[in-house]
Amino acid sequence: MVAIAPLATRLIAGIAVPNTALINDTIALARASLPDNGYNHVMRAWLNGQAIINHLPDHNRSVVNVEAFGVATILHDLGWAFNTTFVSTENAFEIDGAHAARDFLLKSGDTRWNKHRLQLVWDAIAIHAHADIAKHKEIEVALTSAGTLTEVTGPEIAKAQFGDLITVNRTEWEGILAAFPRPNFKAYLTETSVHLCRIKPHTTYGNSLGDFGERYLPGYNRTGNRIIDQLDLLFPDE
Repeated sequence: MVAIAPLATRLIAGIAVPNTALINDTIALARASLPDNGYNHVMRAWLNGQAIINHLPDHNRSVVNVEAFGVATILHDLGWAFNTTFVSTENAFEIDGAHAARDFLLKSGDTRWNKHRLQLVWDAIAIHAHADIAKHKEIEVALTSAGTLTEVTGPEIAKAQFGDLITVNRTEWEGILAAFPRPNFKAYLTETSVHLCRIKPHTTYGNSLGDFGERYLPGYNRTGNRIIDQLDLLFPDE
């Protein structure tokens, strides 16, 4: 792989991060689009992922496109920005976020964003919640998922999924959390998941979001919409 020239950096929560116009515009978009808990979550995810990058050996770190990773991770939950036009009525929230990030990059007019780099960002957002798949993809895609999981669970639990890729230490993790706190975070995640079950249930039947619908949303019912139910309809005599 071709080494990527290092970018100017600054410190956020003690983590050295790229200090570029694109990254700063990305942060501004997330801040304008998401509530405090959502914004703090994506910032924690980004900073945990960037800490992993910073711990990589030079020869591994030099091939990571930190802007592609940064844009993907900071914007990975635009599908939860319910007061914006990013949220569709038909797509899963991950797809809404992936589309929004790609459109943001296309509108930037930066010619460095070729088809491959755009696809990296799109893929990273679309499968960020599927660590078992993301960890087998390009490093930028894997890091988006790894940073997000690490921020939610802590580095010890994240290592069970991503192994030695998780190099964030407890001091770094706690410093990030102190800078971008998560009061009532479980309630935020629950309310967001239930809202998705309410406004577009068809995007939740086949994934873990449906668990929230079954527990908290009266009238929500996966029965008849699961793959196993569809098989019963297709092959009633077997």
